[in-house]
Amino acid sequence: MKETGEWTNHVELGKWADAFIIAPATANTLAKLAHGYCDNLLIATYLSADCPVFFAPAMDLDMYTHPTTSANISKLLSYGNIELPAGTGELASGLVGQGRMCEPEDIVTHLEHYVELGNSLLGKTILVNAGPTYEKLDPVRFIGNYSSGKMGKAIANELASRGAQVHLVLGPVNTDGIHKNVHLTCIESSADMYEACSSIFSQCDAAILSAAVADYAPAHTADQKIKKKGDTLSLELIKTKDVLYHLGEVKRANQILVGFALETQNEYDNAVIKLEKKNLDFIVLNSMNDKGAGFGKDTNKITILEKNGKTHNFDTKPKAEVAQDIVSLLSTYL
Repeated sequence: MKETGEWTNHVELGKWADAFIIAPATANTLAKLAHGYCDNLLIATYLSADCPVFFAPAMDLDMYTHPTTSANISKLLSYGNIELPAGTGELASGLVGQGRMCEPEDIVTHLEHYVELGNSLLGKTILVNAGPTYEKLDPVRFIGNYSSGKMGKAIANELASRGAQVHLVLGPVNTDGIHKNVHLTCIESSADMYEACSSIFSQCDAAILSAAVADYAPAHTADQKIKKKGDTLSLELIKTKDVLYHLGEVKRANQILVGFALETQNEYDNAVIKLEKKNLDFIVLNSMNDKGAGFGKDTNKITILEKNGKTHNFDTKPKAEVAQDIVSLLSTYL
C-alpha cells in the first residue's frame, strides 16, 4: 500500500497475460521455478500466473545433462508448464551439444502451435497406455522389457495440452513429467493392463496403445524365491491376454484405435499385419534398426500406416515432437 492509499498489486504481472514465456531459463531459474524460491520478480510473477507458462532451458552441456536439471524440468512439466526444447550446437564454453536456448523463431512457432491447437480436443476422452509390464516369477524376479514409457507419456501430455481428458495407464516406470491434467493409473502386470484398459476404453473417443505389454507370462508364480539347484532351469510360459486385439474387437464405429509396432525385421509387413488383424485405424511403426529409435531414448523415428493405405514417414525427432505428429493425425479422425 502506498502512502497515498493506492494499492500496488505485486502479482498483477502474472494475471493479465494470455501466455508467459521464460527465455532463457537458466539452471538457477529452473531450480527456483521448480521449488518456488520466490526471491525475485520473475519467480513472483510465475507463481502468480494464471496463463500457460512456457520455459526455454539455456545453459552449458554438463549443466543441462545433470540429473538435478533433468529433475527440475520434469517437475515443471508435471505442473503443466510447457518446455521449449533446448537446441544442439556450439555453447558458451566451446563445447558442442544440447543446451542452446530454443531459437526465437522456433519459440514463436511453438506459441502459434499452442494457440491454434490448445482446445482442439476439448470434450474428447482418450486412453493412452505406456511402459512395460512385469510378469512375476517369484517375490524378487520378473520377466519384463526395456520400455521406459517416455513415448506414451509424451503422447498423454500432448493430448492434455490440446484440451483432451486423458487416461494414462502406466506400467512400472517413473511418473515424472506427466501433465497435471492427466488421469494416471499405475499397473504392473499384463493382466493389470488388460483390466484397466478394458474398463476405461468404453468411456473413450479414442485410444493410443503404446505400451510394451508382455506376450507371455509364467504359468506359475513361486511363493518363495526360486533357489539355484542346477545348470538349467525350465519355465513354462502361457500367452497373456492381448489388450490391443480385445479393444479392436469391442470398439464402436465412432471410436478410434491406434497401436504401435516396434519391429526388428520385416518392419513394414509386420506392421500392416498388425494393423489389419487388430482392427486399428492407424499404426505407429518404429524399428530398432533406426538410429535414434527404440527403448529408453529421448528421440524416435516413426512411420504411420493408416488403414486407408496412406503412409506418413517422419525424420528422427524428440519424442515430444513425435507425439505432436501422432496427435495431429488422430485429431483429423476426431
